[in-house]
Amino acid sequence: MRETRNSRTAKEKAEGGDLPGVWSAYGKLLQHLRKRAGLSQQMLAEAIGYSLEQVASVEQGRRPAKTTFTTASDRVLEARGVLEVLQDDVDRAKLPQFFRNFALIEAEVVSRFSYDPLLVPGLLQTEEYARAVFAGHCPPLSEETVDQHTEARLSRQKLLTRVPLAELSFVVSEEALRDPVGDADVMRGQWRRILEVGAVRNVAIQVMPTGRGFHPGKNGGFVVVETNDHRHLGYFESQGVGCVVQGAAEVSAFGLRYGKLRSQALNVEESARLVERMVGET
Repeated sequence: MRETRNSRTAKEKAEGGDLPGVWSAYGKLLQHLRKRAGLSQQMLAEAIGYSLEQVASVEQGRRPAKTTFTTASDRVLEARGVLEVLQDDVDRAKLPQFFRNFALIEAEVVSRFSYDPLLVPGLLQTEEYARAVFAGHCPPLSEETVDQHTEARLSRQKLLTRVPLAELSFVVSEEALRDPVGDADVMRGQWRRILEVGAVRNVAIQVMPTGRGFHPGKNGGFVVVETNDHRHLGYFESQGVGCVVQGAAEVSAFGLRYGKLRSQALNVEESARLVERMVGET
């Protein structure tokens, strides 16, 4: 058993560092609530429809709880939302380590504008597309890590409908939309998802068509956000390294570039028609 645990720990560290502290804290709280209710791990597992191994792993902080696990446990243990209030933090800790700091900022922004030249932006990705992205990671991720990263990416999409609504703008290169990630069904589902989200009133999706020549996005993707205390920040990443930009001059330059990108891209209506044609071509 010790050898198995050690090998798991080495693999986890290789894929992104030590296990998040919030998973351990959640597990200790779950264990406390379970014992207070007079239940064994087996009894709790049967009551919430999960395996004994899953309950034990969550209590030990080795595996994060899914929303369905938390909702069921909260109900069975009569926790009155104590576990549910931790779920967003548990989900956020499933993200790649380099992205977690920005994810905290992103969750509470007033506005978020992004340019994505290589892939469909994470906030717009379907589960199948996101899973294909993580499955292609180099070096390869374990199936469990792919599952966790995918779940965390989908959890971030709460921002699309969060109240109060955030103002969201996406400029996506046509190459990113056409480059196949997964099979044809995955791409068709992804394009339909873009049309669906683009119809939401606080979301604007524009496509930067091929053949536009040089534009400010040629230097790479980036994000500009306004926080709930009205600070403006930038963010960019490459090769598994993310950077939050706080300097006023740098963030201002990001904003100017984004404004130019929006003016050079197809407008919202033209972009939707292009995506509709792509759906029809498959």
